[in-house]
Amino acid sequence: MTTGNLSTLLVWAATTCFTIALVAYTVDLARVVDRAQKRRPVAAPVREAAVVGGGQATSVAEPPADVPGDATAAAAGGSSRAAGIARSTTYLGVVLLFVAIVLRGVAAGRWPTANMYEFTLVGAFVATLVLAIVQRRRPIAFVGVVVTGIAVLALVLGLNRFYVQADALPPALQNYWLVIHVGVAIVATGIFTVAFATSVLQVLADGREHGHSHLDHPWRSADGLRRALQGWSVTGPRFAWLEQVPDARRLEALSFRLNAIGFVLWTLTLIGGAIWAEHAWGRYWGWDPKEVGTFVAWVVYAAYLHARTTRGWSGRRAAYFVFAGYATVIANFTVVNLFFSGLHSYSGLK
Repeated sequence: MTTGNLSTLLVWAATTCFTIALVAYTVDLARVVDRAQKRRPVAAPVREAAVVGGGQATSVAEPPADVPGDATAAAAGGSSRAAGIARSTTYLGVVLLFVAIVLRGVAAGRWPTANMYEFTLVGAFVATLVLAIVQRRRPIAFVGVVVTGIAVLALVLGLNRFYVQADALPPALQNYWLVIHVGVAIVATGIFTVAFATSVLQVLADGREHGHSHLDHPWRSADGLRRALQGWSVTGPRFAWLEQVPDARRLEALSFRLNAIGFVLWTLTLIGGAIWAEHAWGRYWGWDPKEVGTFVAWVVYAAYLHARTTRGWSGRRAAYFVFAGYATVIANFTVVNLFFSGLHSYSGLK
């Protein structure tokens, strides 16, 4: 078996691990939902107090008790067997994917970030690594579901759609800027992925806290569909688990920190790309589709940070900026690479 084939086999193994982690995170999330739905205040028992004052006994109510079930464990989402399996398989998947990336580089005799397949591998590795780090502080099953789901989808697409044999670089890519420019872009994309998942959870938590749900109010049209979906309202019992995750304000703060780090790295991506372009093509900027896509993503995230820090935008409005920014990053990687021709067309696909 060649080194390249072993790398591909390890990518499949990592994909399997992340799939198991996805299922385990989903099971753990279902457990938290079930416990949240079962938690109901029980009528407080009345106990007799000692005779006081004029000899008349008083009754004192005991504090209300919850239905059996550890609320703290449900909140943390980390005490169940499913949560342990999710964390363990995530760690194992990260290690296997790292080894696969290293072997891919050895097989190609270069830094493994020269095409869409390799970009996908390293991007999934960074996203799951950031997830593992974030989950160590506060395990949140929903974030695990979103990030591992994106990672599995990306790796399956990479293996079945983006895969190319490990080969030498085109002349324009034979430069140390490949490591700097593309490597920083991949790290930024991985961080943006976890920030996106956190913002999704933030919007759900905010809707739960403030009772905002479009399914709770009549629609002008297709109201029958609304009634059919009403059981999935974020204010309903199915989403009671949102009461046991960090509140929307803390989730927004976490998303902001991650996006701020990602934005700095994305800025370095733009600067590094301009310097490399001057070395390779004799100009810093040429309105290549990839350059334009990268710049558009930078503008969206810059607008988000500006609105969040100086204009006081917060809550849902800030989260929608995050969604738009992440959509531009993904479109820049997929749509631009696959459907537009330009100087950055190094996907390796025919």
